[in-house]
Amino acid sequence: MRRFGSVLILAVASVTLIYAGKRFPLTASSIVPAAKGSVEIGKDRNGNTELRLKVEHLANPTSLTPSQANYVVWVQEKAGVPTNRGELKVNGKLEGAFETVTPDKNFDLFITGENDGTVKSPSGPEVMRSTISR
Repeated sequence: MRRFGSVLILAVASVTLIYAGKRFPLTASSIVPAAKGSVEIGKDRNGNTELRLKVEHLANPTSLTPSQANYVVWVQEKAGVPTNRGELKVNGKLEGAFETVTPDKNFDLFITGENDGTVKSPSGPEVMRSTISR
């Protein structure tokens, strides 16, 4: 029983260390002025950058002009091509959360409104952005 307790404490400490990384604010564009958010980064055991994104007061994408169907999270390494990391869902309270992992260490993270969540390059309006460096 004592061994189990030690393993549990070690596991909790490991998770805490992974997510006790840096926090970067997301800057909202003028089309969603009330939106606020942040990106917390950590490092996984393989050296990749773990991202935990949280937003609040982000309007539903259908409220944008022109109306969009989804929000898409993009990661763009310096002087690189943006990659679609997935769709950010916003609930009825205008809050959303998103997690992903990237091998990049220094990059821009931004969110766009898109009509298709699987687009290969951003085409809709940008709503939030942050520059991340680890």
